[in-house]
Amino acid sequence: MDPLDAAVVVLGEAGEPLHWTVIQDRALRRGLIDPFVVTDVRARLLKALRDGVNKGSLMRVGKGVYALSEPASGCAGT
Repeated sequence: MDPLDAAVVVLGEAGEPLHWTVIQDRALRRGLIDPFVVTDVRARLLKALRDGVNKGSLMRVGKGVYALSEPASGCAGT
């Protein structure tokens, strides 16, 4: 899965803003990001988060903390 898509899934499930290290940890633990496929996970995730902010799908709410721009509907409990 693309790092930006993985971040959106993690943030949607969390329902609250998360620090990028928490997003990375949850995405790796759930297998949303495969470290054998995505080289340099940290750099790729940080770039994906910046791209998400630039595209408007994510927003930066603090230093290293990101949230979905619009609350995800129906993601909890899936």
